[in-house]
Amino acid sequence: MFVSDALWAYISCMSEVASAAVTIAAETPMQELVSQFPGAQRALFRGYHIGGCSSCGFRPEETLAEVCERNGGLVVAEVVAFLNRAREADEQMEISPSQANALLQAGGVTFVDIRSREEFQAVQIAGSVLFTEELMHELPGWDRSKPIVFVCHHGVRSMDAAAYFAGHGLENVRSLRGGIDAWSCEIDPSLPRYELE
Repeated sequence: MFVSDALWAYISCMSEVASAAVTIAAETPMQELVSQFPGAQRALFRGYHIGGCSSCGFRPEETLAEVCERNGGLVVAEVVAFLNRAREADEQMEISPSQANALLQAGGVTFVDIRSREEFQAVQIAGSVLFTEELMHELPGWDRSKPIVFVCHHGVRSMDAAAYFAGHGLENVRSLRGGIDAWSCEIDPSLPRYELE
């Protein structure tokens, strides 16, 4: 059976979107947890000082229950509840490509791309600006009523950036869910998808 390149790209995009949810449980391996919910590592460090350095790190194959036991016998159910609340907070900070596109079409958003200069030069959302050290110092002075959407490759680092700036007083910041890869799948298929080596 022959599948056209366009159809294959669509199937690939949809399968990635469909596999994006994970249930957080005691037996969940940490590698699976942080790959399906990247904010888990940030949340674990903020709430329990787990995973931020080598002395409090975890191994990819460890389960959440094993990590809790090794870190003072934390109650797994409480950690799971904390992680679920953190995931809900992250989801509130995310914006879907279609929602972001609607804001872009209305002229009511600024896209700040936090990928490398090389990635940005290779493929970018029209009108986006590259995050630089100078821009980092300018952001707090921007119009707080205009949404800022952070963009990265898959929506992981952009969530960290949005959380950082929200924590520093910018309330109207969002992270593009799925990053520029999802934008290419859902909004502008002319943007090439890529993988980093």
